[in-house]
Amino acid sequence: MDRDHLNHRIPIMSATMGETRPVIRSDLEFLPVQKDGQAIILIRDPLGLVKEGQAVKPHLYEFMTLLDGAHSLRDLQMELMRRKGGILITLDEVERIVSNLEADYMLDSEKFQAARRQIVETFSAEQVRACSHCGRSYPKDPAELHNWLNQILETSSSDVAVPSNVIALVAPHLDLAAGAGVYATAYRMLRHNKPSRVVIMGTGHQVRDGLFCLTKKDFETPLGITLNDTQLTGQLQQAGGGMIAADDFAHKTEHAIEFQLIFLQHLFAERSFTVVPILCGSFLTGLPEYSRQAFLKRAGSFLKVLKDLIQDPGHQTLFVASVDFSHIGPKFGHTYAADFLEGQAQAHDQALLKYLCDLDGEGFWQESARIEDRYNVCGFSTQATLLDILPSCRGRILEYRLQHEPATQSAVGIAAAMFTAADQT
Repeated sequence: MDRDHLNHRIPIMSATMGETRPVIRSDLEFLPVQKDGQAIILIRDPLGLVKEGQAVKPHLYEFMTLLDGAHSLRDLQMELMRRKGGILITLDEVERIVSNLEADYMLDSEKFQAARRQIVETFSAEQVRACSHCGRSYPKDPAELHNWLNQILETSSSDVAVPSNVIALVAPHLDLAAGAGVYATAYRMLRHNKPSRVVIMGTGHQVRDGLFCLTKKDFETPLGITLNDTQLTGQLQQAGGGMIAADDFAHKTEHAIEFQLIFLQHLFAERSFTVVPILCGSFLTGLPEYSRQAFLKRAGSFLKVLKDLIQDPGHQTLFVASVDFSHIGPKFGHTYAADFLEGQAQAHDQALLKYLCDLDGEGFWQESARIEDRYNVCGFSTQATLLDILPSCRGRILEYRLQHEPATQSAVGIAAAMFTAADQT
């Protein structure tokens, strides 16, 4: 479900003139599902503080959307009474609901912040980022995982010749099973490549401050540990300065990098490569204005470090952009079903892909600004970053599709694309 209307920047459970003004957590994910014929809203918590499988009824979710730090408890009481046609609701009832939400770690309260600090400190002290989705999104057993990835790679229907020097690859980060065919189309393009360093740039779904989130941790999956190029990560940290997130906690449960890494480890099992993991935050909230000029002005030094990697004689560097495109339908906050929005969303996605593969940064930004992100393209910042670090090269769209989820009448756009040296097809 779209989080824009809940993704505020007002801190903690605030108090104005003595009145408590509760704030819902901005990092929770709300998923509408059906259980025993009844609609409920499933809550996913990247921190694991909210119990696994906890859900709320739609009317409570609607109440939670009002918890933006601007409404006092009395405001909430009046709004609930209005919605119920004037039926009396006491202030004690509102306080009880809010107290229960706080007890369940759903509010951005002092209790939640204390628990979060402890989790962040524990993660920060670790040297290895352990796999977060193994055993859930993909097999945990190494042999089973290799076989599973082989089966995925065999699903590609692409007849494009496999090049030997791919500079950059665009791949989905959608659920691996749902997006299997597009993952296969993308990763079969790397069969003849031999990178010694891979820069994986992914959508940072939990990046709350800064344009980018870096980590110096090595990454572990069932297929082994891939070492971090800590020297380069340090250079990026220094070049990025204040636009880099204050900590690396957003990496803890993020799947955008993890999903790409298992394919890379599988394909390059006999080769050694290092990884530079970069999560890209929201440019809508992270820039003084939503424009390419504002992005280049703020991120210029950071982008130059990445761009110079292409010319580094000591490494063959591969860039992987882990992105999805439009997210449409009720699951993502739209009033209408995905079928109704499909034509417009596909046209927008395909326009972005064309600008990307044509290396047309201005057109890419203008297309996004024209739509005002109404289709929730979660990979925009990652693609925008890729656009401004690529050298003169050939871009090619390999596959695009809108992956439907009938149960929620929603859909996600996913794609595969590659960039090769200008003298290659």
